[in-house]
Amino acid sequence: MPAQLLYSNSVLSHLSLLTYKNIPTQLLSFKVKILVIGVSIGGPLALSQLLQGFPRNLRVPIVIVQHMPPVFTTRLAGRLSSQCQIPVHEAKDGDVIKPGEAWLAPGDYHIILVKEGTQVRIHTIQTPPENSCRPAVDVLFRSVAKVYLGGVLGVVLTGMGKDGLHGCASIRQVGGQVLVQDEASSVVWGMPGIVANAGLADQILPLNKLAEEIMRRIN
Repeated sequence: MPAQLLYSNSVLSHLSLLTYKNIPTQLLSFKVKILVIGVSIGGPLALSQLLQGFPRNLRVPIVIVQHMPPVFTTRLAGRLSSQCQIPVHEAKDGDVIKPGEAWLAPGDYHIILVKEGTQVRIHTIQTPPENSCRPAVDVLFRSVAKVYLGGVLGVVLTGMGKDGLHGCASIRQVGGQVLVQDEASSVVWGMPGIVANAGLADQILPLNKLAEEIMRRIN
């Protein structure tokens, strides 16, 4: 089946917030194998601060969706890479993800992860926008939950709207973990707020505390 057909729809998108609140929120014991981040308004500064808190030898890969048009994502990846210890790439179709590196979704493309043999690759797809967004956080988070199950640590940062809500439900349903940025440190507490209010967040933290907590959970 073509990769773009695997994750274009999800039963989870039809669940109510009441259903989400029934998903247990306790910290589970799965080993974190990947970090995924979703962010929108206020994202470039938030990502810069967060990623600078990670060491070069980070033992997991990072994959990011920032709501941003083409060209701007190319520039953002370059800027983040120059500011941080870990290299940040604008994702290209077929990229193999590796620990200690980060990939940023290109503007106007969703990204999904697909396991191919012993490797996990990024695929860029142009299925319809979700939550009026392409790239969409939900698309990435759903695909990662399918590949890594409980080994996913999802983070939702500042942003407007509800993108990431259903993806976080996917992560929690397979035993993964979710952290969100708090209202006080967010430019807009839309995306992280709706995840928190749905009962899907393991913790709600200020931006300046997130890197420390992520490292604790990874290690």
